[in-house]
Amino acid sequence: MRGVNFTHPLLVQTMSNKIKSALIMEGGAMRGMFTSGVIDVLMEEGINFDGAAGISAGAVFGCNYKSKQIGRSVRYNIMLCKDPRYCSVRSLLKTGDLYNADFCYHTIPEEIDPFDTETFKNDPMEFYVGATNAETGETVYHKCTDGGEKDLQWFRASASMPLVSNIVEVDGYKLLDGGIVTPVPYKYMENLGYNKSVIILTQPKGYVKKKMHFSPLIKLAMRKYPKIAEAMLIRHERYNKQIKEIEAREAHGKVFVFRPPDPLNISRTEDDPKELRRVYNLGRAEAKNRLNELKKYLSNC
Repeated sequence: MRGVNFTHPLLVQTMSNKIKSALIMEGGAMRGMFTSGVIDVLMEEGINFDGAAGISAGAVFGCNYKSKQIGRSVRYNIMLCKDPRYCSVRSLLKTGDLYNADFCYHTIPEEIDPFDTETFKNDPMEFYVGATNAETGETVYHKCTDGGEKDLQWFRASASMPLVSNIVEVDGYKLLDGGIVTPVPYKYMENLGYNKSVIILTQPKGYVKKKMHFSPLIKLAMRKYPKIAEAMLIRHERYNKQIKEIEAREAHGKVFVFRPPDPLNISRTEDDPKELRRVYNLGRAEAKNRLNELKKYLSNC
């Protein structure tokens, strides 16, 4: 099944009184440990959503919500963060992927810390993942149904950071990191009829993304895919605009937002187990501190 093109969103007619709740998760590489902490608390509290959408780390960690695997993402990241098979320059030089694709999307979910595909398939929550079409520079989405090979390829595509990852080919697309164009897919879920959104961000309030440097290098490295290069060079503008839109929705009570109270100060490829645990615990603490607010927001779903 081909993904849905964000530039031509599906128009969905919904009953005026129908409330559909969505969990929406930003990426951010190992800042995603904050997201993992939040969602583990929500699962422990038995909070369910009609649908969810994740970008990059928000997808590869957030998919555990649908498979009901509390603690899985922090567990395997702490276990493997120093393992060169997981993330290393050696992997980048040998395979073209900083995060070894075969190890991450086969060895881990099939052998080391099995992904519960049966629960994922049977859970009624819809789960969407977004990635960037390298040829058009637009976001495309895929509805994950069974946690199988195709879904894993979309997870991989969504988290494939440019310059340190191979292009991922799936469903006729050539894909890279979804966060290049759409770091937080709240509009996509709104277009699908979800009108009660809980958004997990991985940057604190007031964060402003800065323009990327080394423009000539980016254009040279991505010369086969100029639309990606263009998107990377204006990524900061899109990100900052989306965050302002989310804050406006939040101010009017239209969305509920979890975010770190302060900068997480964690490397995108963090390999210190203590740092990963620290950021995970920050997410748990934030979720627990605002649990009553969240339940009140969701009370009329």
